[in-house]
Amino acid sequence: MNNTPQLAAPNEILNVLIVDDEQDIREMMAILLKELGFATLLAADGFKAMEAFHRHKPHIVLTDIKMPGKDGIAVLKEVKAACPETEVIMISGHGDMHLAVQSLKHDAADFITKPIDEELLEIALAKVSERIRLRRQVREHTENLENLVREKSAALVEMERRLAATQIMEGMGRAMTILASDPAAGEYFPEMPFYVAIHDAVCNVVTVNQAYQQRFGDRVGLSSCKIYERCGEPGWKSPVREAADQQASIHRHENMIAKDQTWLPVITHVSPVTGVGGKLELLLEIAVDISEMRRLQDELSRTQRKFERFFNTVPCAITVQDKNLQVVESNASFRKDFGEPQCRPCHQLYKRSDEPCTDCPVLATFEDQSPHQYETVVTTRGGENRNILVWTAPLADADGEVNQVLEVATDITQIRQLQDHLSSLGIMLGSMSHGVKGLLMAIDGGAYRVDKGLEKGDLQRVAAGWKTVRHRLDHMRRTVMDILYYSKSREPDLSPHALRGLAEHLAETVAAKASKAGIAFQTDFSQAEGTILIDEVAFSSAMVNILENAVDACLFNRNAEEHKIEFVVLSEDDQAVFRVRDNGIGMDQETRDNMFTLFFSSKGALGTGIGMFVTHEIVTAHGGNITVDSAPGKGTTFRVAVPLAESTETARHHDQHLIVE
Repeated sequence: MNNTPQLAAPNEILNVLIVDDEQDIREMMAILLKELGFATLLAADGFKAMEAFHRHKPHIVLTDIKMPGKDGIAVLKEVKAACPETEVIMISGHGDMHLAVQSLKHDAADFITKPIDEELLEIALAKVSERIRLRRQVREHTENLENLVREKSAALVEMERRLAATQIMEGMGRAMTILASDPAAGEYFPEMPFYVAIHDAVCNVVTVNQAYQQRFGDRVGLSSCKIYERCGEPGWKSPVREAADQQASIHRHENMIAKDQTWLPVITHVSPVTGVGGKLELLLEIAVDISEMRRLQDELSRTQRKFERFFNTVPCAITVQDKNLQVVESNASFRKDFGEPQCRPCHQLYKRSDEPCTDCPVLATFEDQSPHQYETVVTTRGGENRNILVWTAPLADADGEVNQVLEVATDITQIRQLQDHLSSLGIMLGSMSHGVKGLLMAIDGGAYRVDKGLEKGDLQRVAAGWKTVRHRLDHMRRTVMDILYYSKSREPDLSPHALRGLAEHLAETVAAKASKAGIAFQTDFSQAEGTILIDEVAFSSAMVNILENAVDACLFNRNAEEHKIEFVVLSEDDQAVFRVRDNGIGMDQETRDNMFTLFFSSKGALGTGIGMFVTHEIVTAHGGNITVDSAPGKGTTFRVAVPLAESTETARHHDQHLIVE
């Protein structure tokens, strides 16, 4: 069964399936959605929800996460497996934030928390409605492109038919010879749709058909040469004269003079007719007007240039791929972002991978010869990650065989970033609030130990308790800074700092943690000269995050006999360079490509997925860039470069993010 909902027209009412085990909530949301202009379906549990989904194919599913029997996560997975285009919004309680994060990883469009805020619900529905309409626009764009290709292909076929007609002139000429010698054919000869003339052996016109006479006038008895535009040129022979002299068929392009004295481009074919003993008796001339064909050629050429300009200027990456997924044609937008295809497969160009995508829409189109849609993240040749919405359509040959697929990819990165920011902000704040709560409990425990130590005069207990308080306060500070930098954009509070002093402060912050973990921490600040303008709190937080990740990477690598971190700070040209190298577990290509993406973490449950995202935001806000060089089992090198004080003001707005193979 095809569960794909029809894409909404601009004014079409969208269908929303509401799934909640509480009847009051279902009915309340149904009333609210109807006021917002949506049609609603209601289901009391996950099983009834899937029955309604397969029966009615709604555009949007609004489901509670926690339900008896089949929960909201299971409904989300089944809906996305049956129809990836259906948008799913999750409803969670304040204690279900980990489930909300899990639902986003399964491609939920958004989530809202109970009690339901009507304004937030309206915003979430508006976002998914816009995505549905965006898909419709991409589909219409692709269909229009297919129609244009079909129209121009038909014009090309028509031109080829006209050219083919000129190639059968010789056979038709022989048929005319037979007709001319047959008394019964006299009544048909004047009606021939070509310009046909019969000349005698001395090259005078004997007779012509009606079309010839209407276009060129009554030329019977006149010299055969006079009708040609080049008649009289030194050394030039008319086609009729040349055929008579050589007693062989002649096929040439010439200009003939019409009775209104205009020039008519023709393809003329002259065949000699011999009598007894091979003596030349007559010459048969058949001329075809090619002015229309030239007009069509010029029009086709203009259309091809226009189509090529359209193909190359459309703001989408367009490719044509064969059954091996090799890109055989591409437009300028694709080549600009991903380089020359050189018949390489799309997964190498898009994702630098040797294997096709799991749900490749091109392979799906080859399989069922139907259009498919797919949303994914790709990497440009400059290392920039982009969200794209892909639409595929089959391209059939003259025999109806689909040997190629047209793929149109639209960059929706800005839309996706906005959606991620709006939908993830609430999740992040909720998740981090639980973390802050845990830190506060740890601080309470440390304060309790301090109080008891003071009460009993036990300074050792006081020191241990105070150490716990300081450690948790530092952790809380970094957590709050992450929330601050993600929740809103702001300019860094810049102040000058000596490069060497900053480096020593960063090393002192991390050295204790590395030493406690048994990791050799080596520093080199011998070339750290000059001053940089930074927001000390923010920039230090970003660098400490990179250094602590190096410690974690070493701890994860159980194969190394000795763990080591090198921290080098130096002045290089007009930049301050911070290099952190470890011999930890390393990263594969996918991890390197996605490490600065929000909520992406290679630490599993041990990571929040926002640390490196915030680090990248902080560095780029300072006009800097981060370069990563890593391989599995080979360790990782981070290189952070920010402008020295003299060049900071001109570089602060540059946003560079490079991934090195």
